[in-house]
Amino acid sequence: MNDRTQGRGMQVKVEPNMEDPDGFYEQLLEAHQGLAVEQSFELNVRLLMLLANQIGDREVLSRCIDLAREAGRSPS
Repeated sequence: MNDRTQGRGMQVKVEPNMEDPDGFYEQLLEAHQGLAVEQSFELNVRLLMLLANQIGDREVLSRCIDLAREAGRSPS
């Protein structure tokens, strides 16, 4: 598989494509420090909606949901 997955006529990047992923992950962990589980969940939802708004393309977002769901499934 290359760095994009096709489906429904669009491409979704699946290979790393961000500057300083370790720094981003560290910042994300720091944002969750001191939060209760519910607050942490709400932070994730707000972040998800902000990032989805940056992408903007509904078909790309749908494909990302599908890929994330598939990746989280245990092999049968």
